[in-house]
Amino acid sequence: MSSEQWLRTRPAVIRGSFARSLFEKMMREQQLRSFDRRKWYTYDKSAVSDALQSKFIEMMCDSETNDFIESCYNKSEWVFTHLFQAIARTFLCLFMTSTSVNGLLGRGSMFIFSRQQITTFHEDLLCLKADPNSTLLDLGAGDGEVTTVLSNFFNRTFVTEVSPVMRRILTKKGFKTLDAFSWQNENIDFDLISCLNLLDRCDKPLTMLKHIRTRLKPNGRLLLALVLPFSQYVESSSNKHKPSEQLPITGTCLESQLISFHDNVIKPYGFELIKWTKLPYLCEGDLELSFYWLNDIVMLLKAVD
Repeated sequence: MSSEQWLRTRPAVIRGSFARSLFEKMMREQQLRSFDRRKWYTYDKSAVSDALQSKFIEMMCDSETNDFIESCYNKSEWVFTHLFQAIARTFLCLFMTSTSVNGLLGRGSMFIFSRQQITTFHEDLLCLKADPNSTLLDLGAGDGEVTTVLSNFFNRTFVTEVSPVMRRILTKKGFKTLDAFSWQNENIDFDLISCLNLLDRCDKPLTMLKHIRTRLKPNGRLLLALVLPFSQYVESSSNKHKPSEQLPITGTCLESQLISFHDNVIKPYGFELIKWTKLPYLCEGDLELSFYWLNDIVMLLKAVD
């Protein structure tokens, strides 16, 4: 029986809105647990050129990914915690951004890749730790959970973040915080700059790519993640959340937008695609669902003349 049929025939005893919402969540959770997670890691090969196909690295749902998902299921059972957070969030969003609220409440942590996945994707990471001068810059680092995975391979880790709440969290985790708007003026070049799900959330994504290019070491790499299908939204923008710079991405499906991003952004802005993969961009859930996900295209790029 489908979840819709269950909802139409739910017991009459489930009357109150709270009890009803819990019941409906239970039905959604049932669908979530039965979802084929292999779909997170595949794409329509017929819609992509042979050249792009040859650079694709297929991943799988490994133990670290499953551990994150199970932790989401466990936290989902904290009903009264979620109720408190929902009420607090409604009030706090009057004074601060959603990102800062999430940091203050300790909710909404993200997961992109595991240690095993990122070392499979970028094999050179295993060699960088031996270099005492190896440097990482994670742009828009959020609460630093993803940064922590990457920082294990570097001797110095720097981060940027607009949210003051998240900056305090990052500092407590031992990361050196640079100014989010002037980091490119620091006299530091990086072995790896990670820009994970930030281009579609910042005001000037094209300018950011230019800055990144100037701050990579000669053999440095850019680790870039982009949610597709694509939608730009600037949380702290005064222009109705619209960015000052539009990314020239066309198409309606993941594959067509990937091709457009490669042809209209990566190449014209002086980068070459080394490899790419498709991963789920996972986020801790709430009263509605244990976790959420978006389709993430993760790319490893190098600067070219």
